[in-house]
Amino acid sequence: MDRDFLIDLFADFGPVTIRRMFSGYGISADGTNFALSLRAGLYFRADEQTIPQFEAEGSTPFQYQTRAKTVTVNSYWQLPARLFDDSEELASWARAALAAAQRAALRKRSKARKTAKPKASRKAAGKPAAKRKAGKKQAARTRKAPRG
Repeated sequence: MDRDFLIDLFADFGPVTIRRMFSGYGISADGTNFALSLRAGLYFRADEQTIPQFEAEGSTPFQYQTRAKTVTVNSYWQLPARLFDDSEELASWARAALAAAQRAALRKRSKARKTAKPKASRKAAGKPAAKRKAGKKQAARTRKAPRG
């Protein structure tokens, strides 16, 4: 699939940004990536709310092969082939994929906030206050000593 084909495909959905990614393209709207166009096909972002819809169509999650194993990426599912001929329904699926991607981004942000530790100041991260003061005094004496 080339860029022009993808732009036409998403015409009923609205404007999309298409960027080179891996062996194909990443497709985003409003700054959120919601689809991948790869050699193996077109994959939409999915989550617990939208996966049943893909399963009902007989779709499968994105998979790729490494030297050791097959990796399954359950967050992207192959778009049913019948939707390539129905631009209105494809737009509906694209809106659902964008919503799934936005939900994932929200979960990721809130999870990052919960696990983020407050940054310690340099003073708190280093020596205890008494040792810092002693070190400063020693450094000051060393600087004041005459060179001979």
